[in-house]
Amino acid sequence: MLPLSPGLTALVGENDAGKTAIIDALRLVLGTRDQDVLRVDSVDFHQATPGGARADEIVIRLTFRGLTTADRGAFAEFLTYETIAGATETALTVTWVAKRNAKEGSSRRVLPPEWRTGAKGDGPLLDPGARSLLTATYLRPLRDAERALSAGRGSRLSQILQHTKEIRETGNPFNKLSDPPDDPATLSVLGLGDYASHLFGQSQGIKQARKRLNDEYLKPLSFANDLLHARIEVAGAQDDSLRLRQLLEKLELTLTASADAESEHSRGLGSNNLLFMACELLLLATESDGFPLLLIEEPEAHLHPQRQLRLMSFLQEQAKKQRPDGQRIQIIVTTHSPNLASDLQLDNVALIEGGRAFPLSKEKTKLSASDYRFLERFLDVTKANLFFARAVLIVEGDAENILLPVIARLIGRDFHHHGVSVVNVGGVGLGRYGRIFMRENTDQDGVIGIPVACVTDMDVMPNNGPWIVGKLKDGEDIPALPGSRRKWRVKDDFPGDQLEQRRAQRKANASGQKVETFVANEWTLEFDLAFHGLSQHVYRAGSLALADDRLNAGTANQAAILSDADAAYQALVDAGHDLPTLALHVYALFEADGASKAIGAQHLAELLEEAIADNSLDAEGLRALLPPYVVAAIAHVTGPFVPAPVGGEAGEPGRAPTAAPV
Repeated sequence: MLPLSPGLTALVGENDAGKTAIIDALRLVLGTRDQDVLRVDSVDFHQATPGGARADEIVIRLTFRGLTTADRGAFAEFLTYETIAGATETALTVTWVAKRNAKEGSSRRVLPPEWRTGAKGDGPLLDPGARSLLTATYLRPLRDAERALSAGRGSRLSQILQHTKEIRETGNPFNKLSDPPDDPATLSVLGLGDYASHLFGQSQGIKQARKRLNDEYLKPLSFANDLLHARIEVAGAQDDSLRLRQLLEKLELTLTASADAESEHSRGLGSNNLLFMACELLLLATESDGFPLLLIEEPEAHLHPQRQLRLMSFLQEQAKKQRPDGQRIQIIVTTHSPNLASDLQLDNVALIEGGRAFPLSKEKTKLSASDYRFLERFLDVTKANLFFARAVLIVEGDAENILLPVIARLIGRDFHHHGVSVVNVGGVGLGRYGRIFMRENTDQDGVIGIPVACVTDMDVMPNNGPWIVGKLKDGEDIPALPGSRRKWRVKDDFPGDQLEQRRAQRKANASGQKVETFVANEWTLEFDLAFHGLSQHVYRAGSLALADDRLNAGTANQAAILSDADAAYQALVDAGHDLPTLALHVYALFEADGASKAIGAQHLAELLEEAIADNSLDAEGLRALLPPYVVAAIAHVTGPFVPAPVGGEAGEPGRAPTAAPV
């Protein structure tokens, strides 16, 4: 079931999730104004398992609520009365049913569908006249907008213009007997057509050609009592609506350089696409009957990013306007564009996954009112790719954003191959993004099957850390809590089981269903990498980060920087530091010395790639040196590792390495 909010709804999700299936279902039930017939084939019926029997029927049920007085009059005999919050409301429920033909030997594999009404599909059949009031406007993906707006028989432009109020009601009919003759400026479109036909008939060239045809050719071929006589005139039907349609089929719509330009201005596919959508909205906005539904597949087609944003803002504004009949246009779009998705309110988004629809509206997710407000501000295009992924890894900083995809690839879990999107939230709101994928009522809505891993720091350093990483000077005491303004924490700040309670609280911030939060085993990513086995690699990366400007300027030599780093690291090892203290001295490059974590992550990624390339490290060996929470997060979004990592059980720190050649 997919409840739609009034106005605009965007269907997002990866390929083959089922977005187009929803659009096709609406097209089957409602029909479309372009009169394109969508037929059901036997392969469309559900087949649960390969080789199993197909279902015998397809049932699609649509319910229309918020009906206007005109709607209730037009569908009076088909309405259903519902009690909602103690009040009686009217609704129109249409149940479309297609059945497979069980009769052997028949060439027709699918029986003609039925449109039934009533809450359970047990009401009267919906007649064609009533169905025509529900017809939707459909814009297919990769549409040929220029062709649709060109002149020709049955052109879409003529269909649109014929039903616009300005075309139908502006101007007067032509009267050939009026004296003086009618002023063309006062005539309607149909009147101008009739006037043109009259002028053709008065043309001396046409009169002379007609006279010659009659006198010199038809008269000799006629009998005395049966004269053949020809009349030359503009072809046209007698019915006013048909004559108007024929006139409008001669028109085409093109873009010009300015409002007063007479010549055509060449435009590309994207601009013509906007022109086409503007025309369709013109018709929907001015009609006074029928259900105003616009279906657009991939509105971003042929549009560059800024045009996409303008289009989505425009569509949302159009959906807010009220038509003369009191209704608002309902717009449903499918999109693969993070640009468009980032410009939408979450209330207007439905995530399609595994053939099921998951509206992201309020009370459907675990998001609070504050979360929705936050995401409206910060869910930008770089983060909106989470709507189109098979799995999502949410991180708090640039270092994780740079490093984790490389680590995953080096241990055999390429994120591109597994369809994983990495979303960097910049240290703010990690849990909020995770809760997008958590449903409030799983019994009713089910569970979104997209695995989401939120990776966060523990943010608690070893007790001797403040002096090593530059938070305190030698001899200074740690400021007491409460009372001080210090934002950093040490393990002594959490006596008893309070440290594990902090970890559990951070995990609970966004864990449940397919969402899981992975908290650093010790402190931060860089510290944990050093602590669990990559201390020399991290030290080398930090040293390169400190020298990055000089390296880029060509005033420093990478080999010399690495040689000095290895010597300094060996001195730390020779000093006999325990594992946490060694990791603190490595991490001090980023805290006390000011190396950029993002630049360090880039250098560390390159060092690890080189180690894999020269076979000094392999995938299994690297995985054994990684912090367990990093491995677990990667496994969550790509699948479990088999066999288990080498070097002890998960959570057991590796042995501090010596400064052997890296």
